[in-house]
Amino acid sequence: MNDQLKSGLIIILIFLVFFIAFSMVRKNFEKETELSFSKFIELSDKGGVKTAIIKGTMVKGELNQPYEGAKKYYVTIPPDLQNFSTELVKKGVSVKASESSSGQYFIIFLYLLPVILMVVFWFVFLRQMQSGGNKALSFGKSKARMITSDKNKVTFDNVAGMDEVEEEVAEIIEFLKNPKKFEALGGKIPKGVLLMGPPGTGKTLLAKAIAGEANVPFFSISGSEFVELFVGVGASRVRDMFEQAKKNAPCIIFIDEIDAVGRHRGMGISGGGHEEREQTLNQLLVEMDGFETNQGVIIIAATNRPDVLDQALLRPGRFDRRIVIPRPDLRGREEILKVHLRNIKVDQNVDVSLIARGTPGFSGADLANLVNEAALRAARLNKGQVDIEDFEYAKDKVLLGMERKSMILSEDDKQVVAYHECGHAVVALNLKDADPVHKVSIVPRGMALGVTQQLPIDDKYNYTKSYLDAELAVLLGGRAAEELFLNNITTGAGNDLERATEIARNMVTVWGMSSKVGLLSLKSEKAAFANFWEGTTKSIYSEKTAEEIDNEVKLLIMTAYETAKKILVENREILEKLVARLKEKEVLEKDELEEITGKKIAGVVLKNKKEEQKGEQV
Repeated sequence: MNDQLKSGLIIILIFLVFFIAFSMVRKNFEKETELSFSKFIELSDKGGVKTAIIKGTMVKGELNQPYEGAKKYYVTIPPDLQNFSTELVKKGVSVKASESSSGQYFIIFLYLLPVILMVVFWFVFLRQMQSGGNKALSFGKSKARMITSDKNKVTFDNVAGMDEVEEEVAEIIEFLKNPKKFEALGGKIPKGVLLMGPPGTGKTLLAKAIAGEANVPFFSISGSEFVELFVGVGASRVRDMFEQAKKNAPCIIFIDEIDAVGRHRGMGISGGGHEEREQTLNQLLVEMDGFETNQGVIIIAATNRPDVLDQALLRPGRFDRRIVIPRPDLRGREEILKVHLRNIKVDQNVDVSLIARGTPGFSGADLANLVNEAALRAARLNKGQVDIEDFEYAKDKVLLGMERKSMILSEDDKQVVAYHECGHAVVALNLKDADPVHKVSIVPRGMALGVTQQLPIDDKYNYTKSYLDAELAVLLGGRAAEELFLNNITTGAGNDLERATEIARNMVTVWGMSSKVGLLSLKSEKAAFANFWEGTTKSIYSEKTAEEIDNEVKLLIMTAYETAKKILVENREILEKLVARLKEKEVLEKDELEEITGKKIAGVVLKNKKEEQKGEQV
């Protein structure tokens, strides 16, 4: 049972007891009337008193007829009155005597019960507020979650694929461990570290590892958790967070997705939410510049949108150090896979380097998901270990989506998809600058009816014009095969045309690969962003230039299309063999492609080492 549910049940129980007590007190006293002693004697003389219960100087009982709307009464008698009960008996009153005063104490307790319950209620209420369990009046309190050094088990052993970054943050760890070493020489450690990189590259994991290595408390909060409905709450939470951090110094404050609160000030229409965000940012700026370096509080923030951050955040004295965490390279992916495979039972013939080579562009989170999907498949199939087939399945699922087994293609559709995918494959096999073909499939996955998968030999950080021209030809190879061999065209090339157009337009407007347009950068996201807020749609180039760009983009596309058609015509026989085999088996791996085409495909084949050894022996 969580704390909120427990608190709610306690409050309901308190109100229930209060209601029952109030009902009991009301039942006991709402129909009783107080009589004076003279009035009581008068009524008893007239036979109006039915019963009398004598408890010390208190007499309670019932009247024969209602008096002032009540039949029950109580009266106080003089303590020195003698033979009082005897006189009442003579007057026909049923008299009972009681020496116990427990009933009186019970009545007193019922009177005091509501007060006792209110005191208990406020005690519990205040205790919950102090412990943070009650959220009703804690708007201004920081929502940062503190992970103490004994609970943070993440170290650099859990981080892989970012050796340069680890070296960059090593001195921060050293400062947290031994701050006097730096202070003795007059050195100042950076107050803030900004981690920049695509989603899933391990920014949060790195921050936890820094705290774990330094063995210091770790405060974690998201940028969106500062801002609430009420104005001033965000600034109050920032102040409270830094106060907590100073009490636990040396420590680390980690703000995830800081762009939620640290965007440029002064943009957009002024309003309550906008003003609240700016107040929060202003308070954050003040706090970062307001505490001394030797207090040992270091702020680490993460974002994948550094371009939208306010410049005041990035100046020296605040986020002094900016660290870029890119997607891991081939060696980095291999190291990350080894970390995730520590707790997985993996077949000894699985080569991690081959899996790393087959996952270009994967982030650390993607690789973790890949390993998990492979382990889940092996468990579903009741395997004792995860083998290479499970990793291949997981890779296809992550890249393309689930296999749609319920979707059965007709023979006509299967033939169209087979020609389309084989068109991609044949063009790629005959262009030396194109990436090697790894697999061709006509099994529907996700939104795709088929796929031609290419894997680069090495990670690419720079693209040549010849490579981009080859990429355009490969993308258009599917449409060219439909036109040449089916005498018709389909909608299956929609995504290919979209990607080809984007590449061609970037070649002209961004990368300066058009001799007619020249070495001009005609695509500026910053200018477009500024124009949006300025409320204008003014273009950054003239209409004549726009027409030239369109013509050059079209020329690149049509040139690549003619190249694809020429290759397909020259390799018609090979294409027909591929189509026939693909319709039969639905999936063609690299070794089968080499067998049919007679071409040696560069790269590697993801298969078991045992199979490779058998092939070498034969």
